[in-house]
Amino acid sequence: MSSDANAKAYWSATLGLLTKVLIVWALCSYGAGILFAPMLNEIHLGGYPLGFWFAQQGSIYIFIALIFYYAVKMGQIDRKFGMDE
Repeated sequence: MSSDANAKAYWSATLGLLTKVLIVWALCSYGAGILFAPMLNEIHLGGYPLGFWFAQQGSIYIFIALIFYYAVKMGQIDRKFGMDE
């Protein structure tokens, strides 16, 4: 694979991962905390409505998980395309 083709494939894989992470982030923060909150409030977690839980605590846990997921997957992409240190 040529260097230019390798760089384009690397960039494409990186943008794909970033897109997935941002979609999950948006669904969790905006969707679960605001848009879907009335529907999620039908479910209780630890005595609190699930929509409230997502808005206050759940999204933070999801964001931390996304950071670790991104780091692991980005490391795999770096190794796959020979961009690791």
